[in-house]
Amino acid sequence: VQLIESGGGMVQTGDSLTLSCTASGLIVSGYRMAWVRQAPGKEREFVAVIRRSGRDAIYKDSVKGRFTISRDNAKNTLFLQMNSLKFDDSAVYYCAAGATSTSWDYWGQGTQVTVSW
Repeated sequence: VQLIESGGGMVQTGDSLTLSCTASGLIVSGYRMAWVRQAPGKEREFVAVIRRSGRDAIYKDSVKGRFTISRDNAKNTLFLQMNSLKFDDSAVYYCAAGATSTSWDYWGQGTQVTVSW
């Protein structure tokens, strides 16, 4: 199984980015999928989670209204649309796949997002 993130980069405050996570060896529609980020010196935090149904998603409070998690089943890819980026959004962003409601079984290698003032 591989989860490969892409789309990170260096942007300015207020800009937008779309992250992608392409899966191989698993079918994203069969898993709970998430975007998780970790900034230097900080704990890992869940940013957004989408359920297997694809209809329900939950977000970290600080990104609600700015970030949107989605998936394209035909491309077997998970996305994170990030708008109105803030300095505090800077982090390495990982995608994760969970086979059950309590486990996160597979992780990508991460993509760096850096937001400058």
